[in-house]
Order: sequence, then structure tokens, then C-alpha cells
Amino acid sequence: MNPKNDENPLPDGELSLQLPVLPRDTNSYGDISCGWLVSQMDTAATIAAGKVAAGRVITVAADNMSFLIPIQVGDLVSLYTKIVKVGRSSIQVFVEVWIENEEGKLKVTEGLFVLVALDSQGRTRSISN
Repeated sequence: MNPKNDENPLPDGELSLQLPVLPRDTNSYGDISCGWLVSQMDTAATIAAGKVAAGRVITVAADNMSFLIPIQVGDLVSLYTKIVKVGRSSIQVFVEVWIENEEGKLKVTEGLFVLVALDSQGRTRSISN
């Protein structure tokens, strides 16, 4: 995952969430915390999986992520999602994070999230295809 090697990298998937970075989202140096970003990635994955499951979903796993560049106040963060696999009750969602700032559009990180569909009592349920 090195966007510097691609001449014209493009986001992969559907735009699921977009938001500006505000001062409350950063550390004392003005960079976002990775916890904030992973939370936004989880939200984007939940939106995408919830559409497929037509209801409540919960994250059960997320793979390792490497952060390529810092995100700072004023950057516009865009999260793109792509459904990778739908199982009996689980959905794998690939999430890419890009920022837009004065340098252009840059890829920050990516991750694979696994979510499961839940019923109204919080138990795993089958996904109707």
C-alpha cells in the first residue's frame, strides 16, 4: 500500500462517509489520533454492511492498518467502502481512507472489517440474499 508508487491512484469503492478534521479530533501537534480514524472507518464499514444486511450489524474484527501520512486539521477525510464477501451472517468490508488538502488527494490507509448481522435481541442472524 504505497500511493507514492502510483502515478494516478484512485479510491476503490463507494464513498460512504466524508468529514472535515476539526481541532477536537487531533493531538497537541494538530494530527488526528489513529483511534479517531479507526472509529470513522468502523462507521463507514457499518454503513456499508448495514445496507447489505438490511438491519443491525456489529464489527467483530478489523485487520492491521498502516498509516502512510498524517492527517491534520482542515483536511477533508473521505472513506470508501467495498463489499468483499457476504457469508451466512457475516459481511467483509474493505475500507480505504483518503484525504484532500492543498497537496491534492492522498491515500492514508486501508483496512478489512468483518461485521455480523444481529437480530433485535442481539443474536447473530442470517442475511437474506
